[in-house]
Amino acid sequence: MSLTLPDPDMLDQNTDKAGSLAKNEPAYLLIGRLQKTHGIQGELAMRVDTDFPERIRTGKSVYLGEDKREMVVASTRWKGNLLLIRFSGITNPEDASKLTNLEVFKTTRNLPKLPEGKYYHHQLLGLQVWEAEEHLGELVEIMETGANDVYVVQKEGAKELLIPAIPDVVREIDLENGQMNVILIEGLRD
Repeated sequence: MSLTLPDPDMLDQNTDKAGSLAKNEPAYLLIGRLQKTHGIQGELAMRVDTDFPERIRTGKSVYLGEDKREMVVASTRWKGNLLLIRFSGITNPEDASKLTNLEVFKTTRNLPKLPEGKYYHHQLLGLQVWEAEEHLGELVEIMETGANDVYVVQKEGAKELLIPAIPDVVREIDLENGQMNVILIEGLRD
């Protein structure tokens, strides 16, 4: 799959992980964390935190650390559940060691399209949650559990709601209008 990255100068870099061209959408998504160096050619072991590791490919850019330093991927290969990654210009363990423990990001532009009814977490965060005419609050966090995600909804002056991301509860997601419509089942308000 071909991936075209935006010009980094076009992104608003005044915020830490925000700055997207769309409301409430971050400009960068965390895809992994660099760990220790590996071997003598400048490779690093990377813990992968993305459902799309195939996007981390030779010749493509990733962004490292808080300052989102652009690096071009020179090579990748798997070793167990870690991705061994080498960047252009990094050819020895000494240079690679300067990159350990940095977070690795990709831009949100041109993300793979998800099937209908599926959403990236960053698309859901910030949605206003409603049950009929009652505003329940804002979706502020998504907890991943074994069975299904749980949406954390907060509203000033109200108790935090934990809403299971299941079809019986989440009835409609309207990204264009920034809202989610739910039907709370018994026990969710307690």
